Amino acid sequence: MADLGDYTEYDGADGDGSDGGAAADGPDDAAADDPDTGSDDAASFEPVDATVVGEDQGIGTVAVSEGLCIGEDEDDTTLRAYVTAENRPNVRIGKYLLVPYPDEGGRGSAGRGEKLFCRITALEYVQEYRSDDATEIHARRAMRSDGIDEADFKFLATLEPVAILYEEDGDLKRRMTDRVPKPETPVREADDASEIKTGLKMPDDGVFLGHLSVGGEKVRTAAEPPTIDYRLKDDYEDGDPLVFRHTLVAGGTGSGKTHASKNVLRQFLAADRTYDMEDGREARAAVVQFDPQDEYAQMHDDNPAMTDDDRRRFEREGIAHGGHDDTKALVPVVDGTSYGADHHRAEQVEFTIPFSMVRTNRWLIAGGSLNDNQFNALDVLVDRFFRQYGDSGTYEQFCSFLDDPALREELHESGRVHEATFDAVTRRVRGFGSVFDGDAPPITDLVPELVRPGGLSVVPTYHINDTRATEVVVLAVSSLLVDQKLSNAPTYDRIKETPLVVGMDEAHNFLTDADSVQARKVIGKFTDAAKQGRKERLGLFLITQDPQDIADPVFKQINTTVVLNLGDEDAISSVNIPSNLEGKVPYMEKGQMVVYSPDNSEPVELIGLPTCVTKHGRE
Repeated sequence: MADLGDYTEYDGADGDGSDGGAAADGPDDAAADDPDTGSDDAASFEPVDATVVGEDQGIGTVAVSEGLCIGEDEDDTTLRAYVTAENRPNVRIGKYLLVPYPDEGGRGSAGRGEKLFCRITALEYVQEYRSDDATEIHARRAMRSDGIDEADFKFLATLEPVAILYEEDGDLKRRMTDRVPKPETPVREADDASEIKTGLKMPDDGVFLGHLSVGGEKVRTAAEPPTIDYRLKDDYEDGDPLVFRHTLVAGGTGSGKTHASKNVLRQFLAADRTYDMEDGREARAAVVQFDPQDEYAQMHDDNPAMTDDDRRRFEREGIAHGGHDDTKALVPVVDGTSYGADHHRAEQVEFTIPFSMVRTNRWLIAGGSLNDNQFNALDVLVDRFFRQYGDSGTYEQFCSFLDDPALREELHESGRVHEATFDAVTRRVRGFGSVFDGDAPPITDLVPELVRPGGLSVVPTYHINDTRATEVVVLAVSSLLVDQKLSNAPTYDRIKETPLVVGMDEAHNFLTDADSVQARKVIGKFTDAAKQGRKERLGLFLITQDPQDIADPVFKQINTTVVLNLGDEDAISSVNIPSNLEGKVPYMEKGQMVVYSPDNSEPVELIGLPTCVTKHGRE
């Protein structure tokens, strides 16, 4: 109990000792009111007991010194809290607070325990007394003192209303802010997980991403565990699972984006995670991850750095962890390269890209920027070649086919392909001999190996030194998956009937905006895939350090954006996160992230798991 002691207060503002205008009750009072009596009672001071009963509740109270308003327009809202001296060291921008409303009856309020859930957006000291503290005397006195007397200043927190929490039929719910709190209402820090999750519209179940944080520190509660887990909705009760509405992970070198991505992908592979299919079945998802740095096949193995305490914590919080046994590395065979990785124990299955895939994806052999006219010529040449050779035709045969001068002359004279256009196309389709028809089974024969319910297939490209060859491999395999998913008459039922997550690291290299016709074909294909992902159970999981280079039509289809540390201003502005979080991105430490997923929650700051749930690193 805090005791402020006794103090004296002027009693009788109107000179009658009656708190302002009350009638006298007797002769003594009348005498006191008579100025001729010479009495001093008209201006008497009496001791008042100002003992504070009980304990302080909260960090301060709602202030009205500069107004108190909740408006439809954010600019019309004025909401501030006075923070008491002992609470000031622990108050931070971004913290979540609660302001209770009195249950005073009226429509919709009585008995519902309504509270305003809000967030601190600014902190400010204001002078308590009118004095100029910017003087030599004040400065020298402060420099020589042992500490600052905060009683000379008001400490005000500016609050942003987020939602109103209320109880209905025993459940905690939220709604938009439509009530103004009372002046001097105690303000307390939100420390109950259910209140915070409801206030931020965070689901209780789903795919684990990290723990809620503010300013790089985890939000703590009084419960066990004391942290608040953040999860992406992964069921059909409130719409489609967000995995099929696509995810972008953006972060610079050393930000921890691969660590974070492994932790998320591992959750999709949990043994109890299934998805409803249109035919009534429940099926586990397959994950196909394109891997330019040869890191994801390690997900087959346990993390040697994981302790027993880590495992117990993961199990307690329902986080899938440990190496995923059903992990395979599907290794593209390219002439002049060898894989031979020894930093993981995943099974290695070699494959090659058959030239027959070019029949439906002509842009795979467009080695340079083709204009519309040249691309139309490529269509003519590819069609004619496969009519003549069938699906068994090889890339080497195609090159010989183009060397026929009679073909060039015939197409020119018929007006179908000008000879200059023919020559331009012929030059650009050269140089792919190392990619097609290698000494390994074609990927089209390995679809059951590539797509396995509950399985992770990693396609490493680190060993391929040729950028064009890498591009062909990634786009050929990903297009096979997308085409079969979108087809009404698929060749491979395994792909069509399996929920599928296509992960693409360094996605900016493959889904970039460009003026060439083949780039437009690629972007068009993946835009269609993104638009139909919910229906077809196809999710894109894109990972990049240059989000500004992702083609806009694809980017617009992404529902969940996870942003780790980024230093480039163009990259930060391209991810379209709220400005209050955008400013934090360049200063975030490894593993810190901002999550912007409008259909899942309010924008929030998270901290990922410090320990990767699978093996990570070359040790």
